[in-house]
Amino acid sequence: MAEISPDKRVDIRGLVCPYTFVKAKLAIESMETGQILEILLDYDEAAKSIPKSMEAHGQQVLKVAKINDTDWVLLIRKAKE
Repeated sequence: MAEISPDKRVDIRGLVCPYTFVKAKLAIESMETGQILEILLDYDEAAKSIPKSMEAHGQQVLKVAKINDTDWVLLIRKAKE
């Protein structure tokens, strides 16, 4: 699979729920349909809850990966308004 280039990045390291989802939701709402949001976070629970919530809101989760001992990266494609 080719490397996916995000259209927007948001770094929410240091935040906990519900602020992690609020920041991610606000970021994706400001984007155009089809664009990709990269989310960098360090809260394990949010690495599970954000993808689940994004899918529930009709967005497409492309990637959920732990990139080191503390940080996760998520890639979300805006699939609907």
